[in-house]
Formats: sequence, structure tokens, C-alpha cells
Amino acid sequence: MKTDESYREQALKIYPWICGRCAREFTHKNLRELTVHHRDGNHGNNPPDGSNWELLCVYCHDNEHQKLLEAAQRGTGSAAGSSSGPPPATHSPFANLKDLLGKKPKE
Repeated sequence: MKTDESYREQALKIYPWICGRCAREFTHKNLRELTVHHRDGNHGNNPPDGSNWELLCVYCHDNEHQKLLEAAQRGTGSAAGSSSGPPPATHSPFANLKDLLGKKPKE
């Protein structure tokens, strides 16, 4: 691999042109929408084997960074596994669905 190639050019040669999150496939026509995400967040960490990269579409890439920002705001340091977030939803909108389906409509 040539050293004067950008990490994006290198990643596009190593990996298939598919988003690592949503599995959207890319061609030369829409390749500009496929980005390189640094797994460890360090844009200076560009090993030639591509082990710190993953290809993500612009939407999934934005989502990945948004998750990291939200985790940092919560002070958890990670986007998953936080117990300090809002409580889980307990409402069950279909709890009495059987009863509702069994009733005859009013005339």
C-alpha cells in the first residue's frame, strides 16, 4: 500500500463498499456518502491493516458520533450499558388488546 494514500483511500481498497451498520451498498456513483470511522476515535491512529477503521454511511457515522456525545454528556464514557439514563418504559399499550378485540362495536 502506498504511504501517500489517505486513510480513506486505503480503507476503500481494504473493505467492501458497504456500511458497517446499516449494510447499505455503495458504488462509484454514491461513494462520497461512505465515510471512514475511527473505532478508537483517534484520527491519528491509522494502522496500514485498517484495524482501527470501519466504513459507515454518512447517516450511521453521524449517529455513531452522536451516541458518543450523548454518553459523554451523561458521564458514562460509553454509549451502551448506562444505568443513569431515563427509566425503562413500563406502559404496555396492547395489554388489553384481547379484551378490546372481543367487544362488539356500538351501534
